[in-house]
Amino acid sequence: MLSAKSLFQEILDNDDSFRLFCSIAAGGEAQGGWENGRIAALVPESERALAPKIARHGADEDKHGRIFNALLKKRGLTPVPVPDETDYTMLLERHGIGLPHERLKRDEPLTVRDIVTYLAHSRVTEQRASEQMELLRKHFSGHPDIGRAVKMISNDEDNHLAYCHEELLRLAHAGHGRTIQRILRECALAEIAVYRDVSLAVMDHMGRILGWSAPKAGVLAAGIRAVHAYERLGGWRRMVSLSMPRRRDALGGPATTSVEFA
Repeated sequence: MLSAKSLFQEILDNDDSFRLFCSIAAGGEAQGGWENGRIAALVPESERALAPKIARHGADEDKHGRIFNALLKKRGLTPVPVPDETDYTMLLERHGIGLPHERLKRDEPLTVRDIVTYLAHSRVTEQRASEQMELLRKHFSGHPDIGRAVKMISNDEDNHLAYCHEELLRLAHAGHGRTIQRILRECALAEIAVYRDVSLAVMDHMGRILGWSAPKAGVLAAGIRAVHAYERLGGWRRMVSLSMPRRRDALGGPATTSVEFA
């Protein structure tokens, strides 16, 4: 019987599929680290108090990339090139979600509107990341090879999501509420389509590596499309709601950057 646990266990047990999984994950985290680092450097003067939190967010993403690379090294594996169709962060940028990389490469201060856009984009993508890591944590937190990494990354993603909620609520109270809701909706609707396409592409690559039968691949593809249909009909709304998190000032302290998984 197909389940999330059995599917990931199959990917985990095969060196080639595990190598692709970790390479995709490491690439996305490294990209997120660069983006947050640039945003932290370009924060407008009126939002300078936010810069250390953005920098910590970026440091966490860099750490996650190193964790996935360390997991590969532990098994004597090296990263592989990430196929373009599986590059979640690149495809989001192509859909106009978040701050364009060309903007971040210029040494010009961002505006408060840019910060709103960044936080709204992060609130949507961190929702996805938090949910994915919670699923892995549920099934693999006790795994001897990846359990510690899964728990560490899951905790960080929960912190990132809490930080986005708290900062967006602060900005909403400062008069940016309508802009925040509009950008959140645009981001969420674009993200669910990108997530569907990336999921289909990743499963296609995994299927070829693992030799899945056509019926099995078809069932998995149908499941991915069913999730998208649910999200398109209303599931996306969970990505745009805002509530004060239990974890207050979740990124207020120093980042934990050490990685010891090799």
